Amino acid sequence: MDTAGLFLWILNNLSYWVVVAFMAIESSFIPFPSEVVVPPAAWKAMDPDSGMSFVLVILFATLGADLGALINYYLAKWLGRPVVYRFADSRLGHMCLIDRAKVEKAEQFFRDHGAASTFFGRLVPAVRQLISIPAGLAGMNVGRFLIFTTLGAGAWNTVLALIGWGIYKYTDLKTTNDVYLQAVKYSHEIGYVLLALAVVVVGVLAYKGLKKK
Repeated sequence: MDTAGLFLWILNNLSYWVVVAFMAIESSFIPFPSEVVVPPAAWKAMDPDSGMSFVLVILFATLGADLGALINYYLAKWLGRPVVYRFADSRLGHMCLIDRAKVEKAEQFFRDHGAASTFFGRLVPAVRQLISIPAGLAGMNVGRFLIFTTLGAGAWNTVLALIGWGIYKYTDLKTTNDVYLQAVKYSHEIGYVLLALAVVVVGVLAYKGLKKK
């Protein structure tokens, strides 16, 4: 089955378990667009006869993202930096759309932002899938990692689900494939806006904390 055929199968068979499975894949080292899963599932859930819940789509998508993130975290923690970079330099790594520059970018993001990067990184394209790797390499506490990852993935999945809701509410699109194509147009821009807002909020809180001291 080629990529187009896989996408078509997903769009025609959306369920909570499909959402969990493919969001776990999306959040691991295997390249897969979350826009092909969450917005169409949320759009479908808006139909009263679909048997799906808008809120549960977000929850199951976040569960899947957590599972995929834990795969990356533990692989990086157990295998170590040399093996991770050898994989990034390999043909298989390149087939997974991973290379040395992307791993280095994710590591630098983690160094710049610390543990909170596992939250903010979930909102950044090209960092989202890889931010778990430097967390594992650094031996970040897994409980703390999971909390930040859940919050970040939950925020991103809410954005994607709201895109699906908006498409259902304000357009006349009739198929999940049309919803997926429309979601791709807006998801990255909205993600950057959300990231900017999060940075502003954290900056304000940090400023207030320093001012109190």
